[in-house]
Amino acid sequence: MDLGLTGKRAFVSGSTQGIGYAIARALADEGVAVVVNGRSAERVDAAVERLRAAVPTADVTGIPADFADPGQVRALLESLGEVDILVNNVGVFEVSAFGQISDEDWQRYLDINLMSGVRLSRHALPAMLDRGWGRVIFVSSESGVNVPADMTHYGVTKAGMLALGNGLAKLTRGTGVTVNTILGGPTYSDGVAETVAQISQAQGMPADQLKGAIAAGNTTSLLERFIEPAEIAHLAAYLASPLSSATNGAALRADGGVLTTTL
Repeated sequence: MDLGLTGKRAFVSGSTQGIGYAIARALADEGVAVVVNGRSAERVDAAVERLRAAVPTADVTGIPADFADPGQVRALLESLGEVDILVNNVGVFEVSAFGQISDEDWQRYLDINLMSGVRLSRHALPAMLDRGWGRVIFVSSESGVNVPADMTHYGVTKAGMLALGNGLAKLTRGTGVTVNTILGGPTYSDGVAETVAQISQAQGMPADQLKGAIAAGNTTSLLERFIEPAEIAHLAAYLASPLSSATNGAALRADGGVLTTTL
């Protein structure tokens, strides 16, 4: 299906691997000029080359920036220019007991997971509104609705993304600009795969066996497996396209049926 995205320009934060890379790849496949982002120039350059190899016709560039560093964020915004599609994907996560999460950790999570979307949207949205067309997409998580007790800092920032997307959508009334949020479920991203590998090594259990056990332990999942990053990317590509023009201010679930509440 042609999503009508040829000639558009997109920025995807945190896109050197995992869900972000999958979204960048899906957009590149649709003829979008994609700007990828990661913490280091090495990671960005590697992702750019990987995308160019996967989609030889793609227009792919990159801007390195660590969203925990305000100076690097300012430099990114100064060099980014206008975009038609903004995908706020960058994020960090870890399992940690609430009492062991320091103020510094909370601030880091807020800066990377939430304030990145604030700063990028503040940069990109005004020009979209002036042009009368644009897409802002937040990649949140089912953890923003059903906050895990051992990942409260992560869940709170993902809940904040839902609120941010809801508020920004109200600024687009009567325009061709939309703001939507994806509620992803347990996804086997590179970061999750690395965590599974570390745990499996510590427990002396094969990674595939541990992966299956974790998926089986999620008793509310209707999918009964991990979601693949490309499955999140398919929804993102649709939301980025003109075909989604009537979808605005929405929180759309790609959670594999994990959530048992409605939004």
